[in-house]
Amino acid sequence: MSDRHISQHFETLAIHTGNTADPLTGAVVPPIYQVSTYKQDGVGGLRGGYEYSRSANPTRTALEENLAALEGGRRGLAFASGLAAEDCLLRTLLAPGDHVVIPNDAYGGTFRLFSKVVSRWGVEWSVADTSDPSSVRAALTPKTKAVWVETPSNPLLGITDIAAVAEIAHEAGARLVVDNTFATPYLQQPLSLGADVVVHSLTKYMGGHSDVVGGALVVNDEALGQELAYHQNAMGAVAGPFDSWLVLRGAKTLAVRMDRHSENAAKVADMLTRHARVTRVLYPGLPEHPGHETAAKQMRAFGGMISFQVEGGEEAAVEVCNRAKVFTLGESLGGVESLIEHPGRMTHASAAGSALEVPADLVRLSVGIENVDDLLEDLQQALR
Repeated sequence: MSDRHISQHFETLAIHTGNTADPLTGAVVPPIYQVSTYKQDGVGGLRGGYEYSRSANPTRTALEENLAALEGGRRGLAFASGLAAEDCLLRTLLAPGDHVVIPNDAYGGTFRLFSKVVSRWGVEWSVADTSDPSSVRAALTPKTKAVWVETPSNPLLGITDIAAVAEIAHEAGARLVVDNTFATPYLQQPLSLGADVVVHSLTKYMGGHSDVVGGALVVNDEALGQELAYHQNAMGAVAGPFDSWLVLRGAKTLAVRMDRHSENAAKVADMLTRHARVTRVLYPGLPEHPGHETAAKQMRAFGGMISFQVEGGEEAAVEVCNRAKVFTLGESLGGVESLIEHPGRMTHASAAGSALEVPADLVRLSVGIENVDDLLEDLQQALR
């Protein structure tokens, strides 16, 4: 039974929705139902609707209820990875000959999915600067079925006005998809701003501890939710029970973690803007960021992701990454520990030579929740 109406306050929803005490023992943490199949009370007599864990599993159900409540949606679906969620969504929404508008700054894996996988299926795509609504409008065609947005975007931290782009997409008969991984539902709720689908890599802030891989879709449209659930079961890339349990645990502390991530990132961004070797800082919390006003309007705070460019080009950027000590050199983001990476050679290598190619002198930070003085000192020595 869902507890989604226990409160309208995010922190309370995060802790209680889907986390009903176990009716058998009273355990306050839901059990991990590490099971593949379920005893039926006669043919077709399912207990709670469970028959096979690809189709549904109680631990995954708890997470899906939690995700829907946190995003203010009616239906949440959990997958084995963020890309599995995206693949299910695209194969549900699209057919050969359809067209999608994608952003000019996006996660490299998402771009690879469009450019190397979905395109072979006969789906067309074109690139737009989604921070400029007129660019989105110009990229639409009579065949456009979806507009894809990341805000903040990865790795250039671009900001899209969700409400404005939703209106443009809907006028064209297309759905708006928003990847909310960087912001999380604590900082931003795209469905309330007009988006049709929210995408998450649960691997990142939702899990929050760099110990799980997962993905999610959240929608308000019941019919679309049913279609997605059908494809989720038919395609099978579902979140396992232990992974679901880990994300459900992570969601409980999302609010306090995001407050600390945002607080630390603001101080790191401020230091970087004043460093002689840094030529540009990309962080929507800075007043000079072109998307600052939009971000302030649609986000609770500005998040923990920062990118910056350095003097000396690509090799200098790589050296900064290699010299970091408290910041761990690694892909991914959103964990309690701070990470540093070179997007051009790491997470966004698949975008090389395309309209989504990232600057060679770019460094991306996932600012963690350590003591911020240690983070500032580490970056200063790495930039020496």
